[in-house]
Amino acid sequence: MASILRQIVAGPRQKHPEAGLDLCYVTDNIIATSGPSSTFPQRAYRNPTEALVKFLDYKHNNEWAIWEFRAEGTGYPDSEVYGRIRHYPWPDHHPPPFALIPNIMASMRDWLKGPDTKPGRVVVVHCKAGKGRSGTTAVSYLISEEGWTVEDALFRFTTRRMRSGFGAGVSIPSQLRWIRYVDRWAKHQKLYVERKVEIVEIHVWGLREGVKVAIEGYVDEGRTIKNFHTFDRHERIIVDGQDPDPTSAISATTSPSSSSLPSSDARSPPSVPQQTSSGGLENGGNAVIFRPAQSIILPSNDISVDLERRNKATYGWTMVTSVAHVWFNAFFEGHGPENHGDAAADGVFEIAWDAMDGIKGSARKGTRALDRLGVVWRAVDSQNDGKPALPQIITEPKEGEPVPEMKAADWKSAQHSNLVAITKDLGLRTESPVSGVSKASSLRSSGSSPQHSEEDQLVGVKVHGPSGEQHVSHELAGADLSIVTASEPDLGMPKVRSPAPMTQADVSKIGDLELGGVPSVVANMQKSRAHDESDSKAEEGLKTSKEHVLGQVLKEDQR
Repeated sequence: MASILRQIVAGPRQKHPEAGLDLCYVTDNIIATSGPSSTFPQRAYRNPTEALVKFLDYKHNNEWAIWEFRAEGTGYPDSEVYGRIRHYPWPDHHPPPFALIPNIMASMRDWLKGPDTKPGRVVVVHCKAGKGRSGTTAVSYLISEEGWTVEDALFRFTTRRMRSGFGAGVSIPSQLRWIRYVDRWAKHQKLYVERKVEIVEIHVWGLREGVKVAIEGYVDEGRTIKNFHTFDRHERIIVDGQDPDPTSAISATTSPSSSSLPSSDARSPPSVPQQTSSGGLENGGNAVIFRPAQSIILPSNDISVDLERRNKATYGWTMVTSVAHVWFNAFFEGHGPENHGDAAADGVFEIAWDAMDGIKGSARKGTRALDRLGVVWRAVDSQNDGKPALPQIITEPKEGEPVPEMKAADWKSAQHSNLVAITKDLGLRTESPVSGVSKASSLRSSGSSPQHSEEDQLVGVKVHGPSGEQHVSHELAGADLSIVTASEPDLGMPKVRSPAPMTQADVSKIGDLELGGVPSVVANMQKSRAHDESDSKAEEGLKTSKEHVLGQVLKEDQR
């Protein structure tokens, strides 16, 4: 029963009706897996920790180690994996603090390519679902340490981790932006300079009514996202009169100037027509400048703008109709890598609504909150006491040098993270009696079970052996572990080919897929089974099939 439940939660991923370990070999020495668990109820639908360890021992002896990225906690103590684990945690559905990247890449490189490396050694990366954070890290390693192109690395991870038709393995726009940052970092001496950054203004085109705009950033070594400022009505300037000159707005597509920022009037954004989904103008679509009353200074280059659109309801409730956010890094937006670490002192990051991150890493954001926004930022060159704010130069540790590791989150926190975590979603929320800012999860989120949350995370993933074979089987009771023999090995660098382009529709499929519990997941498994069978079974046979049971096609004569 437990293995069946694990297969349902993981979605349509393999041909065998019984669930195997939820893992895939991205390459012959990089394994991506969903987060294992040692506690109930998670172990009923996740990889049990002892089963994962048993598989790794059987296949790789002592030549394996885990890299985990769960700020919500691993779900198992380090001792259950022999202490063979590296911790670099950051929150789910977000890109990593970039300062972690050099250390993560160096530690993986040293394990796989160090002087004591033995044949068969593997890195095991995991987050919660083994897709976003794990995929960002695995792809970054292939780019920075193995010389893969961005397109080939993303294509490899998607084809090994995701079933056809379920979108990209790494699909969150901000995580994809970070992967592009990694590519630029790797091509320019792997030099990164951490700075404090001030948010000067936020320019918004087509702002709708009831939109909350907040500035967030990482603290606590990246384990926590902190709200540094939420703009109120007194900090909002609506651009009245004639439309400002569009040419006066700073464009994010040009190189930021290191000179002083232009005046406030020069930074006024041009207004654009505000279109609703039906094509008409929507009330409240204004060109607006958000100017903080006090300085907003973030401790690093990693900056997030968080948006939430709310409509006032009665009896202390508010209706949330839009949720979105975006991350960017001021060092890379200031062209630091291309200038030997000397990034521009100021600039503007600009993004359209459709390109922002949605709910829980999906493309779903609800109703339109704005058309486009621009973030005017500048590096902080002095501290509060007047002393210079010295930047921190971060390079990738060389082979043989010690590599810093981050503090792990409490592993027991993962047992309750699905029940108590405050999750942003659409729907009714209660209001804070102090600030009026919505705090609790939506009714839809708080009323859902942990298992339903796992379904949203894992739909569409599949398993792969080191040579691309699709099924890794195991028996929890202790039967022999095996991997299906590969029919077409492909272990090294990617073949010279043009990967299939990933369209926006592909990226949207993961987040837009709505699961209605077990029946809908089984239905998706049936569709995937029928798709996989089409290559080897006659089309007439598929047309006569009447029932699907956990991916098994039952024909008329078998019923």
